[in-house]
Amino acid sequence: MNAHPGFRTAMKPINLSNAVLARAAEAIPSEADFPAAAPGSDYDTVRRILAYITNNWRQQPTIEAIAEAAGATPTDVHHLFRRWCGLTPKAFLQAITLDNAKGLLASSASILDTSYEVGLSGPGRLHDLFVTHEAMSPGEWKTGGEGLRLSYGFHASPFGEALIVVTERGLAGLGWVSNGQDGGKVVGGRAEALADMMRRWPHADYRFDPQATKPYAGRIFEPERWSPQTPLRVVLIGTDFEVRVWETLLKIPVGCATTYGDVAGHIGKPSAARAVGAAVGKNPISFVVPCHRVIGKSGALTGYHWGLTRKRAILGWEAGQLSGGQAA
Repeated sequence: MNAHPGFRTAMKPINLSNAVLARAAEAIPSEADFPAAAPGSDYDTVRRILAYITNNWRQQPTIEAIAEAAGATPTDVHHLFRRWCGLTPKAFLQAITLDNAKGLLASSASILDTSYEVGLSGPGRLHDLFVTHEAMSPGEWKTGGEGLRLSYGFHASPFGEALIVVTERGLAGLGWVSNGQDGGKVVGGRAEALADMMRRWPHADYRFDPQATKPYAGRIFEPERWSPQTPLRVVLIGTDFEVRVWETLLKIPVGCATTYGDVAGHIGKPSAARAVGAAVGKNPISFVVPCHRVIGKSGALTGYHWGLTRKRAILGWEAGQLSGGQAA
């Protein structure tokens, strides 16, 4: 099982202020209020494997070496990937190589200008999870969320423990509890993940309410529940420019990718690729608003707020959903 050139190391974490960290820590209940954690998850092992490959791809590690680094047997690794994403380890790695990423960019500009709403069914519709969305007014964003009630909870996901934030109008935030192996801009525990959301809308009223967020967790991470009869409602809270970028991201189908430049061209700002990159990085609803499908012109995965390890995991997992577990 060979890795591929183009893997990069973790980015520098953002500096969260002591005040917002303290507020987040105070808002999170004690461990006794959370369900007992499972002894481990598939993603825990997948993360170790990807971290090992990222650091050792030049040596072209064998499946035996990778399994040893993950604390598992080659057979265990094979079954883990089949269970987790429906692919063999070899097929998963092929899905996250530079060569495959270049293939995902084919006709990326036209992808954004094509309607996928009519006559498309099956895996092709996975790109938007059957999402319906609305944007809050610029005034609501400018107040920093003042008067806005945000319920949040932490839930298991295929990519680690997810933080889900909702309003009465729909899903407003999705992030993850990340560690150093994930990389990314937010590394730490639940408090750091929540603080990252709080800094976006500092004047909102945050309330721990996992019963309110639990239905969203199932709706987002269980593909069998992706249905046009029960569309996932998403609320976009940002500047006008950011919202236009995020709405464009919703047009990228699973199994495809686009570039920052193509997104800029689609919204009529062809010279604003750098500003588009900043807006993509500020996307508060990861996975659902698929910023992970925006990559560099060369096919390089480039940055990801929640870490390149997780970005690779998401892209590989999506490839498994598309294949229906048929990849060898």
